[in-house]
Amino acid sequence: MRIYAHRGASKQAPENSLKAFKLAFEQAADGIEFDVYQHDSGIIVFHDRTLMRRANVKGYLLETPFSELSTLDIGEGERIPTLIDTLNTVPPTKWCNIEIKHLVDVKRWVEDVKKAVNASNVNVSNLLVSSFNHHWLKAIKALWPEVKVGALSASYELDCTASARALNAYSVNIALDAVDKSFVETVLNAGFNVYVYTVDEPKDMLMLAKWGVTGIFTNVPDIARQILKANSENRESNEE
Repeated sequence: MRIYAHRGASKQAPENSLKAFKLAFEQAADGIEFDVYQHDSGIIVFHDRTLMRRANVKGYLLETPFSELSTLDIGEGERIPTLIDTLNTVPPTKWCNIEIKHLVDVKRWVEDVKKAVNASNVNVSNLLVSSFNHHWLKAIKALWPEVKVGALSASYELDCTASARALNAYSVNIALDAVDKSFVETVLNAGFNVYVYTVDEPKDMLMLAKWGVTGIFTNVPDIARQILKANSENRESNEE
C-alpha cells in the first residue's frame, strides 16, 4: 500500500512546507500530497484561501503579491513554497499528488506544471493531479493526456466509478469517512486505483491494507511505514 504524506509530514513539520516534504521522504513515504493555487505570479503551494491560519496575518492568498507571500513565516521559519521548489524535494523514484485548489487558466496551468516537472527530477509517470473540481481535471486531461488524474470525492456516490470513467482517471481518491470494503472492491474491479484520505490511525491503516487499497494519504508517514512494515512481517511469519 502506497504511503503519501498529506501536506508533507505535517504532524511534525509545518504543512505544505519544504521542511515537511523533505521530512516525509526521510520517513520513507512513497510520495507527498500538496495543495496548489494558480497565482498571478505562478503556481504556489498553500491550502487555505486566507492567510491567517498558516501565516497569522490578515488577507487573501490570491490578493497578496508573491513578493509579500514569500516573506511570510508559515511556521518554524518556513516560507510558502512555489511548485518548482516543492518538486525539487521529490526524489526521482517517488510520487507526488498535486491537489488543485484554484485554477483560472488551464492551458497556462498545464504549461507551468510541465516546466516545473522538466526542471525537477519528478517522473511524469509518478505524478497524480487531483481536485474536487472535475471540470478542471477533464480540461487538463484533454491538454495533457499522459498525466494521471485522481477523481477526488468526499462521498460514496450511487455510481462510484462514474467520475473516474468520465475523466479516464487513474484513481478515485475518497474520504475515509465515505469508504467501505464494497466501494474498494467495486472501484478496483472496474480497473481504477483507490486512494483514501486522511488516514492517521493504525487501526484504519490495517483495515485499508486488508481491503487492498492502492494507497493512503496520512499526516504521519513514519507511523504508517512502521505499521505496514510490521503487518507485512507478521503476515510473512504466519505463512512460513
